[in-house]
Amino acid sequence: MTALMAIVVGALYAGAIYMMTRRSLVKLIIGLALLSHAANLLIFTVAGLRRGAAPLVPPGGALSPAATADPLPQALILTAIVIGFSVLAFALALLHRTFKISAAEDIDQIRSTEQ
Repeated sequence: MTALMAIVVGALYAGAIYMMTRRSLVKLIIGLALLSHAANLLIFTVAGLRRGAAPLVPPGGALSPAATADPLPQALILTAIVIGFSVLAFALALLHRTFKISAAEDIDQIRSTEQ
């Protein structure tokens, strides 16, 4: 399962870098979203995949620490999802404003309006 997740993370990173190198601002934002998803899956995979394991042990519980999931990566991923969503919303607002001003979404056409 870990090898499959590593392949998925690698494919997401590759797709994100490919999309971010295109000339379109929309593709840049899609690449940014893919990059944040890849980072979240990478944190999740590195933390270890435990299916059905509780993140916390109740006081006096009979669970061993090896049978529980680490709650820190889960908290990091939840925080990263919120931050990634806010960055994506801000980038979409910038794209909307840029398109309104320049009537173009190609990066070369936007640069030509600056001169």
